[in-house]
Formats: sequence, C-alpha cells, structure tokens
Amino acid sequence: MATIHEILKEHWGYDRFRSLQEDIIKSVIAGNDTLALLPTGGGKSLCFQVPGIFLSGTTLVVSPLIALMKDQVKNLKDKGIKAEAIYSGLNYFQVNEIIDTCIHGDIKFLYVSPERLANEEFRERLKKIKLNLLAIDEAHCISQWGYDFRPPYLKIAEVRNDFPEIPVVALTATATTKVVEDIQQKLKFKQKNAYRKSFKRDNLVYAVLEDETKNEKLLRFLNSVPGSAVVYVRNRAKAQMISELLEENHISSSFYHAGLQNKIRDERQEEWIKDKIRVIVATNAFGMGIDKPDVRLVVHMDLPDSLEAYFQEAGRGGRDEKSAYAIALWNKSDLIDLEKYFQDAFPPPEAIKRLYEAICNHLQVAELSGTDTTHTIYPDRFLQDFNISSTLFFNGIRFLERQGLLTFSDVEQSFSKVHFHRDDLVYDDYTLEQADVLKSLLRNYEGLFDNYVRINEKLIANKTHIPINNIIKDLHKLNELDAIRYAPPRRGFSITFMQNRVPLQFFNLSQETYAERKEIARQKLDAVTQYVSRTDKCRSRILLEYFGETKSVNCGKCDFCKNAMQHKEADSDYVELLAFLAKFPEPEIDIIELYKLQPAVKKHSGTLFRWCIDKGYLTMLPGNKLSINKDEIVKVL
Repeated sequence: MATIHEILKEHWGYDRFRSLQEDIIKSVIAGNDTLALLPTGGGKSLCFQVPGIFLSGTTLVVSPLIALMKDQVKNLKDKGIKAEAIYSGLNYFQVNEIIDTCIHGDIKFLYVSPERLANEEFRERLKKIKLNLLAIDEAHCISQWGYDFRPPYLKIAEVRNDFPEIPVVALTATATTKVVEDIQQKLKFKQKNAYRKSFKRDNLVYAVLEDETKNEKLLRFLNSVPGSAVVYVRNRAKAQMISELLEENHISSSFYHAGLQNKIRDERQEEWIKDKIRVIVATNAFGMGIDKPDVRLVVHMDLPDSLEAYFQEAGRGGRDEKSAYAIALWNKSDLIDLEKYFQDAFPPPEAIKRLYEAICNHLQVAELSGTDTTHTIYPDRFLQDFNISSTLFFNGIRFLERQGLLTFSDVEQSFSKVHFHRDDLVYDDYTLEQADVLKSLLRNYEGLFDNYVRINEKLIANKTHIPINNIIKDLHKLNELDAIRYAPPRRGFSITFMQNRVPLQFFNLSQETYAERKEIARQKLDAVTQYVSRTDKCRSRILLEYFGETKSVNCGKCDFCKNAMQHKEADSDYVELLAFLAKFPEPEIDIIELYKLQPAVKKHSGTLFRWCIDKGYLTMLPGNKLSINKDEIVKVL
C-alpha cells in the first residue's frame, strides 16, 4: 500500500506536506474525529483527499456549493482519481447510477450537498456503500454562531449513527473560538480534537483608509502595486462600473458576479488566472475554490457583512508567501449602507411567509405535497407577477432555506428560443437586416410556428454575415414589434422542496430563531465597523483576536503600525531638535542653517519647524532669521 507521502507525490506532485497537513491526515487515518482549521489557501482539501485515497472504501464529502463540488470532482478526475457529485439538477436515474457505482466500490469520493442527507431514500442507499471517512467542508455552516449557518448541516450528525465506526474530518477556513467548540459538539466528536494553524499572515499587509475619493485611491494603489489584483464590491452594477473605470485608465480588467452566465464567468476567471487581464472586479460570488498564488493586491471598495468574510477574501492575496496588500476603503456613508443591508437581510416574518406562499403558488406546488421535487424559477417574471421586491426575494429565501423548507441554487437557460406565433408576416414591414434575420431563421430551423425552438445567434450571424451584436439587437426589436417571440438566455434558480408544502396556518417561522440570528448578525456587523473605525490597534491583531488568538503582537506593517512608528520616530526627532536649539551658542539662527544642521527638520517636511513656532520655541524674524526662546525650551527639557 502506498504511503501518504507517495500518494501526495503521485497525484499532486508535492514532495512534502504544508504545515499541519501531515498531522491532520495522520489523525484522520488513526480513526480520530478531527477538526482542521486552516486559513484560506492552507490546503484543506488534501486533509481529506489523501486519507480518502489511503483508506479502503469511499469518502463521503459534504459540501455546500455545487460549483465547488463540480470543481473538486473535475480536479480529482484530472488526477486519475474516481469521484462523482450528486446535486440538485440530476434526475432520479442519474443519482441511482452514481450510488450503484459507489456500492460496487468504483468511486473514491462522493460529493453531496447537506440537503441530500435529509432524503430518507438516499440515506438508506448510502448504508450499502463502504464508507471510509465522512468529510465536512465549510464546517462552520453547522454552527449557529457561524457566519453562514445552514440547518441542513445538522443532519450530518444523524448520518454518523449509520456509520459509527468511521471518523469525521471537519474543515473550515474561518471560525471563532465559539464556533470551533460548536462544530465539535454538533458533529458529536468522540473527543475534542482541533488542529489550528495561526491566522497570522506575515506577508500580508493590512490597511484601512477612510476616504471620500475611493475611486481615486483605487487607481493610485493599482498604479503603485504591480501584479494581479482583486477588487471586491457589494453589487453587480458597481462591479461593471469599477471595471469600466479601470479600463478607461488603461488598467486591464473584467467584472464578475453571480448574474453572469456560467460560461462567461468561467472565461473571465480563466483570463484572470492566466494573467490575460490584471484585475478582476467582483462581488462575493468570486473566489471560492480559486487558487491563484500571485495576487499582490486585494481591495475592498465596500465593507463586507462579517470579519470572517473579509478575512477569507483578503486572504486571497499573497498565497505564494510573497508580499501582498489587503486594503479596505471606507467612508461614513458606507456605515449607513451597511446598516441598510443589515435591515434588508431580515425581512419581517410575515413578508417571508407571503414569499413562501407566492413561490409555492407560482410553481404550482399543492399543500402537503412537493417533497424532493425540483423546480426552476425565473425571478424577473415571478417578481413582476407577485409584486415582490428582489431584496425580499433573495433575503427571504435564505430564511426559508434555514427553516429547512427548501434549497436554492443557480441554474441558467444557456440557449435562446424563438417562436413564430404569426403567419401573416410581411418582410417589407421591417428593415432589410431584420427581414434577413427572419428569413434565415425560417431556412435553418423547423417547427418555429408550432412552439419555441432553440436557436443559435452565432449560426444566424454566420449565415447572414451580420455581426452577432446586430443579430441580438434585431431579435429583441422583432420581439418588441410582435413579429416573433424571442426568449434570450436568462438566469434562473433551482428550488428543491425539502418537505411538503406547509399550509399557511401551520407555517411557523420561529421568532426565537429569527431574533437569535439577527443578534448574531448584529455582532458580526459591529465587529466590521470596529475594525475599520479603530485607530488605536494593529489591524492584524484585531483580526487575530477576533478568531481567538489573544497573544498576538503588532505586525509592524499595517496602517496603524506604520503611523505609530512614524510618531515614535517624530517624537525622538522633536527631542533631538529641542536639545540642539537649547545648546546653540547664538540667540538667533538662520533657517537655511537650521535645515543644514538638523536633517530631521527636512525629513519631516518642515513639520518640526512649524511645530516649534506654534509652541513658541522659535520666533520668525525678518530676513529668514529665527529667534531661539531658550527659556521655554529648557522648561520642556
């Protein structure tokens, strides 16, 4: 049997493990329940993937994000390791085929969402698989004190009852002391066993700047710090706006957010990773599972909701252990915006109840039915039909998830559709280009008069020799003129009901849970506000102490430490200057002579000189002369 070092070399090409990785892996192989607390970029996945290969059987990996599951499965397959993922969107037969393959022992890693563990049929079939390890990614989601608490994670402890002999390895990048304790309790660790790598990043320089001209500051930083960069913003429109600003100033960039089609997001991510563009301007949808080691600058143009989120995003800088900068820009209006986002994140319980009813009605899910059914909802139409704001939709649905009523994930219609609903079209009613588009559609597609038919705009562009941007504009215009019905690609969401539709009279959003979640969110928001507004403590120490590292020391590099050192240096120079003036043999001194004899005056750009005049230690005389008031100087010395 191959050793863990041989497995590491064969599949990942590394000669040795990173700090703590080997200890964690040996603990897991020894059968111990293990919590691995490693910062972003610390190599968490190896801590369950190496033991999973070493041990006989299949490793069950619980992961909250479909995109992350798909990415890890692809990476494992590329290394010749058999892996599969079960997620919403797969049909019944696809799921059963994957489980059957696992039962026959042909899969080393099976990735599932926590919601899947609530399915009784899946749990029963899972018992037939020879599991060697239960790995919980993003384990902070199991804790009510975690920044992304998800009730379906609580089902994991029930799965342990079916496999009492196999160990659990829980992994997270960000957890406070309270969350670390809670994770081990919720996962029923046989005994406490947590491995923590210090959150201290010696190569990462933190800085917080309060400024009304954030755009100008961003440009200055990007022009001062060479190399790859990430700029985080809160909303999609701002991502595009900042990217355009950078392009106008000859800084190559692109924007990234959840509203873009998967293909476009993947392309932009790949361009950034391969350094075809220098800066990616993104919402918090960007970054999970991305390992680009040479990021030199991470700038937050908007404040995040928690220090956990900030630490993860800032931590994407300098993973190659070379110097990098994490800068947060803010002003007073940001605090007002942050408070508004906080209030929006907690819609009134009655509004959440109405949202649930609207979703069920829209998807035609009858009362006391719907368990394990998956539906696609397109917000543009839904919000209009039920007069619901997008703010309520996205924030309210998170509460419905936390209640365990449904799950929610991105899905997209990646193709366009056209339907000719009229048979009396007259080409002369349209421009020559529009008429050519209509004719090309009829020549290249069948069944257009019967129903919607998938089309490819690029194909139409090639056939007509019309630029594709014009084709898309013409199709929209023809739709507007009621010549055709055109449905371009659009983003939707997959909703899976975890239990039957609850009749409204029994719909109960726990007031206690609601209030508790709001209080936890408030504490996290206050921690962010304190982090940016404090001017009396090292930034690194504030972050480390938040995560339970109370014996930290000043980093010597952040904005606070730099300012403190400058003040200390200035204080020393003040004393030196006064001592010089007290001993100067003449009652007067020429300004030019002062600059020559006391370099500290010039070093501080005249600040010491002006300070001496303000304090009355020097008095200006005609002809660039200064009178030395030695009596006043002797008093302070």
